[in-house]
Amino acid sequence: MGANSTNATCVVDNLQCLSYSPLFVLGFLVNAAAARAFASKRLSWTETHIYMLNLVVADTALVLFLPFRIYDALYCLPTTTLCTLLIFIHFINMYASIMTTMAISVHRYLTVRFPLQARSWRRKKETAVVVCLLIWVFLVTVCAAFRTENYPEQLWTCYVRRKDHPLRLEFLLILLLVGFLVPLMIIVFCATQIIYILSKEEDRLEEKKKTVGVVMANMIVFIVCYTPIHVGFLINFLYHAPEHWQTRHIPAHMYFQVSEWVASTNCFFDSISYYFLLKQFYS
Repeated sequence: MGANSTNATCVVDNLQCLSYSPLFVLGFLVNAAAARAFASKRLSWTETHIYMLNLVVADTALVLFLPFRIYDALYCLPTTTLCTLLIFIHFINMYASIMTTMAISVHRYLTVRFPLQARSWRRKKETAVVVCLLIWVFLVTVCAAFRTENYPEQLWTCYVRRKDHPLRLEFLLILLLVGFLVPLMIIVFCATQIIYILSKEEDRLEEKKKTVGVVMANMIVFIVCYTPIHVGFLINFLYHAPEHWQTRHIPAHMYFQVSEWVASTNCFFDSISYYFLLKQFYS
């Protein structure tokens, strides 16, 4: 099933074009502003800035490839190896954002839980760099190991997998467990602990309230953005579609398309983190 099947199944999708176009514009502007802000901080970097820069890189890369998705919605790209590359780029950067957010949450928790020790820790910047590199190496390795999952013959259209060929169970488990559930549990644990610790302290109440607000907002955004798409992965795995189905007529497919867009909006909502980074929280 290659380009010929694409001609039979791909149709112009104005809704996707309308939904991804403003996301591209807003995401590009926000991440460009963040990149400019980081350039001005080059002489006073901390480990927090390193983690946040990694988040900017992941979000920017995701945003920069959205025009391919917009073009596909309007003109239908043929299902070639370019589509395989685009799918992996999209999801590598999405999971890089997830794992970097997890790393930031752990860093915040350790800083709040052990404030005196945190100031004396050595090689904090080097550790942050290593963590970020390990995230990228892990994600690229997973994609290389499961590269056949999104080969052209596995696709109905450039961005849509054949639902009669579900993901391999081991790949799905990596996405759900390592890519989402473990980061989710760590982020929720760190956020609730930070809120609990700060709520017990009575000094600098106004600053503590702002910090609690940031932590709470980041946790809620993470849950709202990334939960639907992972539920969608599970639905697609459990739902056995017929061999010759039309994508637009399947509710499960429509749900997954919406949830994928919701997950992509995180590249814009991460701007909350950029803003409070420049306010020098957790530095």
